[in-house]
Amino acid sequence: MASNNDPYVLLGIYQKLYTEKYKKQARVNKYRDKWGMKDVIDTVGYGRALELINYYFNINRSDHSLLFFFNNFDKMDVMKSEIDKDKKNREMLLEQTKNMVEKGVE
Repeated sequence: MASNNDPYVLLGIYQKLYTEKYKKQARVNKYRDKWGMKDVIDTVGYGRALELINYYFNINRSDHSLLFFFNNFDKMDVMKSEIDKDKKNREMLLEQTKNMVEKGVE
């Protein structure tokens, strides 16, 4: 469960990231949009919601509307999980390959 302040904090972070990316203020109605952000927090947790907001601004989109985030955060969560899992797998394979090459050189 999200505390009363958590949605406002994440909305503030969203606004900051939006301003940094587009050099203009995002149109956010904090009193209405807190319910959408509360749903995100209740679904994936505060920490993961924060990760997803940061991830959202790293994906290549022509705009980063809050409505799109609310409607697609669950898909982004699955995609980010798959990317993270793939990254770990690649690092493990790279380490195994490195170890095999080093043992072969000896």
